[in-house]
Amino acid sequence: MNEETMKIPHATAKRLPLYYRFIKNLHASGKQRVSSAQLSEAVKVDSATIRRDFSYFGALGKKGYGYNVNYLLSFFSKTLDQDELTKVALIGVGNLGTAFLNYNFLKNNNTKIAMAFEVDPKKVGTMISDVPIYDMSELEQRLNEEEISAVILTVPAAVAQQITDRLEHTGVKGILNFTPARLAVPSSVRVHHIDLAVELQSLIYFLKNYPNEDTESSQE
Repeated sequence: MNEETMKIPHATAKRLPLYYRFIKNLHASGKQRVSSAQLSEAVKVDSATIRRDFSYFGALGKKGYGYNVNYLLSFFSKTLDQDELTKVALIGVGNLGTAFLNYNFLKNNNTKIAMAFEVDPKKVGTMISDVPIYDMSELEQRLNEEEISAVILTVPAAVAQQITDRLEHTGVKGILNFTPARLAVPSSVRVHHIDLAVELQSLIYFLKNYPNEDTESSQE
């Protein structure tokens, strides 16, 4: 995203890829125009929130007309830097890491896992879904050579911080952390923690304690 886009609220920024995915589907189906109500129904975000999110970027639509799909597609593609390929690296080729390699963002032609790193000698030197797997000893060298700025971390929690510390010697500025470890990083590095166990526990808690709550409001 450009500098101007980064000033928008974090909650809005997280919804932008969701909007972009639906708009791409609309465009592929030949749809020319879409209303905030139609967007709301599709992405399960209320209309007022969508209009507020879009308002941060100026006049994207017209009252009584809605939004031009072609214009929105072009706008969000540029805003999310979808015009160029972003290569990321995977660290840790266990069960979860292998699943990522097999998936490798097939529906997003602009994001690709370009390389993976592992300590298991049986996996090092092989390829999974055309992605080469390198030894962990090559981590800094390979990341710097390919100018990788983001990594997916799927290693055991016990070694997560140790590996994260090594990333300080590379150009990595973003970590998608799938380990339970809460990572300590420099202020220049952004970490998104995705703890599947915590998310599942949270979901179960809400199901038990807030069974009749409006789900749209809980996604804010």
